[in-house]
Amino acid sequence: MASEMLRDACLRAFLDLVATRGFERVSLDAVAAQAGVALSELRAAYGTPLDLVAAFLRATDRQVLAEGGPDGVDLAEPAQERLFEVLMRRLDALEPHKAAVASLMRSARRNPLLALALLRLSVRSQRWMLAAAGIDATGLSGDARAHGLALLFGRLVDVWLEDDDPGLARTMAQLDRELQTGAKLLGMLDDLATIATLGKPRRGRAKVEETAPTS
Repeated sequence: MASEMLRDACLRAFLDLVATRGFERVSLDAVAAQAGVALSELRAAYGTPLDLVAAFLRATDRQVLAEGGPDGVDLAEPAQERLFEVLMRRLDALEPHKAAVASLMRSARRNPLLALALLRLSVRSQRWMLAAAGIDATGLSGDARAHGLALLFGRLVDVWLEDDDPGLARTMAQLDRELQTGAKLLGMLDDLATIATLGKPRRGRAKVEETAPTS
């Protein structure tokens, strides 16, 4: 079994190559060379380039969950607020790999099969994000929520990639709009009326409407 250190080295190498070459131009032998490992060692850790993408999303999931799970969630807060915090933490976790994420998104637009594979992986990740926010992700309703959230997060990432503001005002405003628009459909809010009287400010969210562009 490949060691965790070896797996991490291969994943870092893969992300570096994706950022500079694009997913479709990254070969397994190039990943091994970049990581400084034998091809046989890479094979012991990962089977395909898509396995490396899946590992990247799992690592992101773990980082978000390590920073706070359902046990630390205040269930008295609206589900929209809880999910806002979790998804912003996910973007924080992705920040060091922004170039690789941008490259993957470009590749997915050119390759429908890759886009479908990324959507499947994203749905799996978003189940964990729902769980981290204390939102039920089981059964058919959980499937609908996870799929809807995966699509929502994909749109959010497009905005995030173009957002040069350190405070991410555009990104937070977009997420706020997306959650308000999709909340009723996804069944994620306990009470839509509570939106108007949100709880304590978090991550500067209360300033979103003041700082975000109006167009």
